[in-house]
Amino acid sequence: MSANTRIEPVEISGLDKLDPRSATEFLTQEDAHAAHNYHPLEVVVTRGDGAWVTDVTGRRYLDCLAAYSAVNFGHGHPALVKAAKDQLDRITLTSRAFHNDQLGPFVAALADLAGKDMVLPMNTGAEAVESGIKIARAWGYRVKGVQPNEAKIIVADGNFHGRTTTIISFSNDEQARADFGPFTPGFVSVPYGDAAALEAAIDENTVAVLIEPIQGEAGIVVPPAAYLPAVREITTRKDVLFIADEIQSGLGRTGATFQCDNVGVVPDLYLLGKALGGGILPVSAVVGNTDILGVLRPGEHGSTFGGNPLAAAVGLAVVELLATGEMQERARMLGDRLQAGLRSLIGRGVVEVRGAGLWAGVDIDPALATGREVCEALMQRGVLVKDTHGSTIRFAPPIVASEADLDFAVAQLEAVLVELGA
Repeated sequence: MSANTRIEPVEISGLDKLDPRSATEFLTQEDAHAAHNYHPLEVVVTRGDGAWVTDVTGRRYLDCLAAYSAVNFGHGHPALVKAAKDQLDRITLTSRAFHNDQLGPFVAALADLAGKDMVLPMNTGAEAVESGIKIARAWGYRVKGVQPNEAKIIVADGNFHGRTTTIISFSNDEQARADFGPFTPGFVSVPYGDAAALEAAIDENTVAVLIEPIQGEAGIVVPPAAYLPAVREITTRKDVLFIADEIQSGLGRTGATFQCDNVGVVPDLYLLGKALGGGILPVSAVVGNTDILGVLRPGEHGSTFGGNPLAAAVGLAVVELLATGEMQERARMLGDRLQAGLRSLIGRGVVEVRGAGLWAGVDIDPALATGREVCEALMQRGVLVKDTHGSTIRFAPPIVASEADLDFAVAQLEAVLVELGA
């Protein structure tokens, strides 16, 4: 497709016929009755297929956000949909008061994929982070011997791990924090990518270091190549847990099962979510070895829906997709193409491009436009992306996207920049 190609409405018939209500009506209902905790682009999506979605008017868009990496394997992946439909006909929820026949196979497969012993299943990414914090503190008191209520966890400036009150307590994003205090103590923040500062912050009460291998919400910030290996060496030497939040960066997004794989490190705990549910339902997990996850005792932590049979069935199907390595290889191959295309726009309205695999942060020249304005212009050209921190836009297309899809996305960004006067 050429840069000037625009997406035209398509006819949808039969069971997939369009809703007769206008997009305006849906937007009005949502504005009146849904809490205003998001600022979405004004597109009302009604169906999806692979890397593409269709709105209520029949117009198609290339999804280059993939629900912040929750839809890594595309909309309606047949293996994942089949797993969900098959399980829906059997049983969806037992709670953890009883066993079910899906949880065991799921946690065994996920532990094997991660090279670990044990899995704590939860639902949302924030729940996985909260669980990791509790596990690290319990390990610190019960194994390391830290005095009660003195445990500290080191985090990084610019982090994003969720929006619960504990998690925003160690955020330095004032928009996330303002008017939500008082905040939870026990966290020390250091500059991201600075291993020396991290080591200097460790003391006898430090139980863990919690970091994103690539910072997502901050704008796809990739640390120096030596950073994560240094974090692993320091935490091992200092008897401190290394917790990697791979909720966005993991499960194929960066061309490997985990971003940690790309730099040759293995953390003590992986925090997983988003793509683990295949874009079908929330599934998250903490994955580690028995000597760490084994500190939890019955009754100390739980979730009614965590490890439910529907989630476990879909999660197992996700793990089986990743077990072959084909998705990771495809993300590497396509990622090279996407990164090269975006970097060709540096100096032509783009200031910087950062990323790994099929994940990129693109800084737009602020003198040209805001990130939001570029996202709105791309939407008009059939490409959906999302902005962050003013002038940055994020690309994270599904791994099932084609080379032509990626070329189309880059061409549309180039055309928008030209229209803006770059």
